[in-house]
Order: sequence, then C-alpha cells, then structure tokens
Amino acid sequence: MASPLRPRVVRLLLLVLPSIVTLAALSVTVAVAMTVQERTIRDATAERVMGVAESLAGLDDVRATLSATTDAGTPTDLADAADLASATAALQPLAELVGESAGVYYVVITDDEGVRITHPSASERGVQVETTGAPVLAGETFLGTERGASGPSLRAKVPVRDGERIVGMVAVGVLESSIAADRDAALAALLPWGIGALVIATLASSALTAAVERRFRRADVVAAENAQMRRTTAALGEQAHEFGTRLHVIHGLVSRGDAAEALGYIEDVVPVATADVDSGDGRPLASATMHAVRAELLEWGAQAEFDMALEGDLDDAAVTVVTNLCRNAGEAGATRVRCVLRDTAGVLAGAVDDDGPGVDPRMAGRIFGQGVTTKPDGSGFGRGYGLETVRRTVTSRGGTIEVGPSPLGGARFAFEMERV
Repeated sequence: MASPLRPRVVRLLLLVLPSIVTLAALSVTVAVAMTVQERTIRDATAERVMGVAESLAGLDDVRATLSATTDAGTPTDLADAADLASATAALQPLAELVGESAGVYYVVITDDEGVRITHPSASERGVQVETTGAPVLAGETFLGTERGASGPSLRAKVPVRDGERIVGMVAVGVLESSIAADRDAALAALLPWGIGALVIATLASSALTAAVERRFRRADVVAAENAQMRRTTAALGEQAHEFGTRLHVIHGLVSRGDAAEALGYIEDVVPVATADVDSGDGRPLASATMHAVRAELLEWGAQAEFDMALEGDLDDAAVTVVTNLCRNAGEAGATRVRCVLRDTAGVLAGAVDDDGPGVDPRMAGRIFGQGVTTKPDGSGFGRGYGLETVRRTVTSRGGTIEVGPSPLGGARFAFEMERV
C-alpha cells in the first residue's frame, strides 16, 4: 500500500513548483541579460578604441610629425622629452581633443622606438612604453587588456606608416574601471525592469498556486462527501436489510393470527413507553407521531410536550419535520422538548423548543447544510442529515425555517409550510 506521506509530498511539490519554475526562469533571464549587456558594452568599447587608433594613425599630420622625429633617438640612445618637445607640442592638443570627443581615457602617440610623445600625464612623456610595443612597431595591430602606467585598460595599438616605413604607433585605451562603471550603470537601468518582472512573476505564481490550492480543496471536499455518501449508503443498506427481516417476522406472526406476539415483538425491537395514544380523534398520524416521539425521547432521558391545534391530521412531510426536530433536540442533550403546531389559513406553523445547550450563532447560517452537525459521530456512518432533511422538506412546501434562542433556555426551531 502506498505511503500516505507520498500524496502530501506530491501535493506540496505541485503547489511550490510554479513558484520555483517562475523564479528560476526569471533568474536565468536576468543573468543572461546581464551577461549580454556586459558583452555589448565591452564590444562597443573595443570597437571605439580601435576606430580612434586607426583614424589617428591615418592622419597626415600625425605621419608627418612622426617622420620628422625618427632621427631624434636610436634603439641604443632613446629620445627623451626634450628631444620630442616639438612633436609633443604639435600632437598633444590633437590627442587631448580626440580623446575627449571619443570618450577614451588616453591617446598615446610614440616614436619609432616606442617612446611616448603624447600622454595624459606629463611625467610619462619621453618614457618608453612598458607594454606590448615591439610587435606593433613591427607592423602588427593589438587589441586587448593590459596594465600600464594608468592601471588595467582595454587598449588598441596601431602602427603609423609613412609609406613602407613604420614611424611610430598610436595607442588608445579605456580604463577597465570605466568599463565596469558603464556596466553598473546599465545594470542599474535594468534593475527596475527586473524588479517589475519579479513582482509580476510572483503575482502570477501566487495566483496559479492559489488556483491549484482551490482545486485541491475542492477535490478534498468532493472526496470527503463521496466517502460520507458511501458510509451513509452502506448504513442505509444494512438498516433496510434489517428492517425487511423484521417485517417478514411481523408478517408471519400477523398472518398466523398471533397479534399479541406481533405487538410484543415490535415492543422488543423498538421499546415503546406506555403512553396514551388517541386514535379516535380523527388524527391517527398526529397521535402516533406524538407517541413515537415521546418514546424515542425517553431513551435520551428527555420529556416531550405537545400543543397541537390542527384542523386535520398531519401528513408525511409534517411528521418528518416534527420527528427530526424533536430527535435533534434529544440528541443535543435537552431534557425538555416542547412542540407547538397550529393551522392558519392553509399554512402549518410550528416551533420546537428545548432546554439544551442551544445553537452557536456562528453556526446558525450553516446548521441546515448537509453533513453539518455539532454532535460527535459515534456511529461511523456520518451525522448532520436530519436538519438538512427538515430544510429540504419545508422548502419543498414553499416554507421557511429559522433557528434562534428558546424561552426554555436552549434552541428554538420555528417553521411554516403549506398544507396539502
């Protein structure tokens, strides 16, 4: 047999699964968006520094100035800032203007030995570059991240050619800290959208979870009702079988003319207290009902009182209402039950009062529902069907029934229904 814990685990998983899937999907989406955003910023920056470097390297003024400085120094005797002063005076304003307009951190132009002619810091002018220089001065182009005098930066280096001769190089860079700041700003702009998506996803997940929970609860109610119906059906089947057996016994006794034995058998099956039954007043059903109710309530230790002013006898529907209301009072623990019935212009009006514990006002609106009861179910077949039967019987006759406090101290059930 399957463990009872397994359905609970499956149910819990079904409830939390929408939230898990939603949050996981949102997390993956945000992570992908952040990665794409960072990659886009880095690619755009790389394209920008390379474009600036290539543009500067292709300017005639830059080529001419660098060609004029090739004799300022040699590989063994590098030029210094003084040797390159005239070139710096010509190219530094250009480098600063291009750097500011292009949004890059630095624009460095060197001679053919890699000695800086321009640099944002004056102390770095006339100093040979420490990073990749030889391959560029040999004719290669470089794009990547290096750590230089200003810190790590994404930089592009392009050789400057005067004909077939390489006369220097241009290096353009953006600090990695600046790229990180741009990334953080982009992510900050993305954050409200992420929060909004999270809120919407959470609300959607909550709504879906609530819908699933409602379906589970509805299924629980249906399962409980089906189980109750099966127990009730089984109980009624057993009672019908037993009742049929008893009828066969009574039929046999009566058919043999043993009336006294038949009455004795009936009294053994259903104990009947000695009470006067008036069958000669034209209301045999009413008299039999009073007799049966008194006898049944005696079993509960209760006394039944009747006050009937009727123009005719009770019918089956009225008997159902009276017997169920009186029985309900006895089962609830009342010791005194009073039933009043009146005929008024084709309407049967009645009230059943008792001195029991009464009805909790919070239960008054639900007490006539199927399966609703305030009494413990010791039978195992379910309770709470008597008052529901009363309500259906009364409303089928176009009537109403109400519950409230009784002058006897317990509950009062007052009803009106049409006569037939």
